[in-house]
Amino acid sequence: MPTLDADLIAALRADLAAADFTVDTVRGLWSESAGGALTRSRRVPAQRELAAQRETGELPPAGTLAWLFVLGLPTTGTELDAALPELAADGAAALGLVELDDSHPASDVITPLVDLRPYAFADARGAAEWWIASDLGELALGHALGADHVLGVGGASTTLSSLIIGRSVDRVLDLGAGCGIQALHAARHARHVIATDISARALEYAAFNARLNGIEHIEFRLGSLFEPVAGELFDQIVSNPPFVITPRIADVPEYEYRDGGFRGDELVQRVIAGVRDHLVPGGVAQLLGNWEYHEGADGLDRVRGWAAGLDAWVVERELQDAPRYAETWIRDGGTRAGDPEYDRWYAEWLDDFTARGVEYVGFGYLTLRAPAAGAAPTLARFEQVETSGTNPAGIGEHVAQALTAHDAMSRLTDAALAELRLKAAGDVTEERHSWPGDEAPIVITLHQGAGFGRALQVDPALSGLVGACDGELTVGQIADAIAALFEVDECELRADLLPRVRELLFTGFLELA
Repeated sequence: MPTLDADLIAALRADLAAADFTVDTVRGLWSESAGGALTRSRRVPAQRELAAQRETGELPPAGTLAWLFVLGLPTTGTELDAALPELAADGAAALGLVELDDSHPASDVITPLVDLRPYAFADARGAAEWWIASDLGELALGHALGADHVLGVGGASTTLSSLIIGRSVDRVLDLGAGCGIQALHAARHARHVIATDISARALEYAAFNARLNGIEHIEFRLGSLFEPVAGELFDQIVSNPPFVITPRIADVPEYEYRDGGFRGDELVQRVIAGVRDHLVPGGVAQLLGNWEYHEGADGLDRVRGWAAGLDAWVVERELQDAPRYAETWIRDGGTRAGDPEYDRWYAEWLDDFTARGVEYVGFGYLTLRAPAAGAAPTLARFEQVETSGTNPAGIGEHVAQALTAHDAMSRLTDAALAELRLKAAGDVTEERHSWPGDEAPIVITLHQGAGFGRALQVDPALSGLVGACDGELTVGQIADAIAALFEVDECELRADLLPRVRELLFTGFLELA
């Protein structure tokens, strides 16, 4: 794994920049179909296309780096010297990125020791790009992952980073830092970041990635859960913890990056308990997690109990039955159907679920907030939201705006709410369905383009109110006009509409004019 030699890292950074080793450049090295195959963990199409460029001498430096560090294929010292002229192959070996392949003693074949690739993103502070190192994946290794594997940037990582509220704070804790990606994101808006992990290897990768990208205000501490920060308070806590529910059976492998070592979903429960003790008043924690559904009981109710004493907004985006959950995580470690261990581990996973009465496992996002000093929690929202699976830029700001809207509305009476002037958010569209020949719609749906991409069925009265919210009239004036149009009692219509206006303000369909 990489070392922290400052001079060698500086040389690597300069070479990567000179090679234009960026997401767009790498994506342009192969066809769209080859790129699609690569996302499905099939490298042969991309390998064939780059090999053709190698044979003709047309492979650019970024192509050599992608061949070596993205596809995980061996190259030659000559090619690597050309791709990394300042660091050179010897420097890359000294840094722990590559090694000479002893199986080819008569050649200068170089094999990769790490996965190193560009990573692009956009947040409230704009677009940026980093290079992220991690352990070689299953595709390059050709076998199942090791127990101490350090994962790179995956779907869960980008999900959490998109959710993080990026407003300026003093102190942030990244709990279970892994390769350090969330700590790097937090460093964009925090004065000081502390990154912890139970894995020394993970922290070494995280420290390397911070130095490679010129980020200096992150402190790395080794230890389990909140032990490394005992007694400390934070403005913000972010965590993609090892929440996977794995049977506590010696035969089933445990991976440090995903398995917390606790029975069932106890790891998430413990993280929430620690959050309660380590947030300043008003501080916010955002994390991913799993929770179990026991014999028909609602799993979100379990989370509700864990989060007592905190403002809580929990979004369940996926629900898997026990067999599908087992299949997902057995495959995640690199074991496939047909491998000798697959059916045995599958049975042990299901035995564990059956013994504990687990029928389903939910996955989702948790936003938790410590109430103001001396105040009681005011937010308890536990919901299932179908999402597209994408992580649009700005969703962290959407979460922040929802909390702000909740705080404002918790202080507003209905009379005060009726005096507000609102407007429909710019990403909201309306869809209507009616029977052929009928003017009146039978279904009206409001669609949200940003945020969580919600779709909300509404009645004509609420649709009319949203359509009329352009900042000119108050909510009460619009409601009364609709009451007159529909010939219904004004007070009764206000009583029906105002709670739903509160919901639309929280979810971002409406906003202050």
